[in-house]
Amino acid sequence: MMAGHGSDPVGGPARHIPVLLAEVLAALGGLSGKSVVDGTFGAGGYTRALLDAGARVVAIDRDPDAIASGRTLETGSGGRLRLVHGHFSELDILAGETVDAVVLDIGVSSMQIDEAARGFSFRFDGPLDMRMAKAGPTAADVVNMAKAGDLARIFSFLGEERHAGRIARMIERRRAERPFATTRDLANAIEAALPRKPNDKIHPATRVFQALRIFVNDELGELGEALLAAERALRPGGVLAVVSFHSLEDRMVKQFLSDRSRAASGSRHLPQTSSAAPTFVDVAKPVAASEAECAANPRARSAKLRTARRTPAAAHDDHPFVFARLPDISAIGKGR
Repeated sequence: MMAGHGSDPVGGPARHIPVLLAEVLAALGGLSGKSVVDGTFGAGGYTRALLDAGARVVAIDRDPDAIASGRTLETGSGGRLRLVHGHFSELDILAGETVDAVVLDIGVSSMQIDEAARGFSFRFDGPLDMRMAKAGPTAADVVNMAKAGDLARIFSFLGEERHAGRIARMIERRRAERPFATTRDLANAIEAALPRKPNDKIHPATRVFQALRIFVNDELGELGEALLAAERALRPGGVLAVVSFHSLEDRMVKQFLSDRSRAASGSRHLPQTSSAAPTFVDVAKPVAASEAECAANPRARSAKLRTARRTPAAAHDDHPFVFARLPDISAIGKGR
C-alpha cells in the first residue's frame, strides 16, 4: 500500500503523488517533534511530508519491496524514521508506543499496479498473483479453486459486479478445461463473456480484478483491525486520518467513527450497565479532492479523507466489523 494510489487496476502510468496531502497535514496540525504512524508507506509520499513537517515517523508496509526501496530515506532521516515490514492491522504493536497521529492511505500501490510480475493489472500480461505481501494464496488460486458460489459472492460484494454469477459460472466452465494463469487470460475471458458496449467507460474485468485483489489481501479485514489498532495506539488528543478510494472502505471508516464517537447504550430490556465512553470526537465531514488535484492526479477522483480526534477514554473491546458473506481466504489452495 502507498500514498497516491487508487483502486482502479487499469489506471494510467504510476504517479507517486500523495492524495489529499495538504488536507491530511492540515488535519494533523503542528507536527514538530510529534510521533506519527504512517500505516501505508508505499513510495513514501506521506512519510516524506511528515518528516519535512518535523515529525518522528514509524512507517509500515507489508510489501517487502516497498520497505527495501525506503531504506535510503530511513538512513537519511537522522533517526526520525523507522521502517517496519508488517501489517498495519498490528500498528499499535509495531509502533511500540502511543502516538500523536495515525495516517492510513488505503488500497493498492501504483508501484504494485505497474509491475507486471505482481499481477495486479491486466494492462500488462503477468502472473495472476495480486499478493501485496508476496505470501499466501494467489488470485490464480482463488480463481481456479474457489467454488463458483464463493466467486460470485466475492465479485458481488467486493467488486459490486452486477454480473457476478454469470462471470463465476464462466470461470468454473473454463478452468475445467484449462486453469487461469495470467492476468490477460482472465481479463480476455471476462470480456468475451461480457462484451464491452460502446458507452462502457471501464473494461468488463475491472470490478472482478478489484474484488480479487481486495479478497486475496483481506483488505477489509486488515482495515477493520487497523482502525481498532489505531484506537489503541493514539494518545488523548491524537488524530486519526484515513484516505480511502473504495465505497466499502469509506463505509467502514464512517461506521467505525460513528460507533466510536457516541456513548454505548444498553438495552431497555436488560439490567442497567455502565456505558462505554466515546473514544473519538471532532469527527469531520468527509473531504474530497479538489478539481485541480483530480486534474493533476486522476486517481484522486474517488478519494475521501475522514479524520477524528482521540479522547482519553479506554479503547472499546467490541469489534464492529463482520464479513459473513465472504469465504475464508486461508482455506483457498489447501491440499493443492
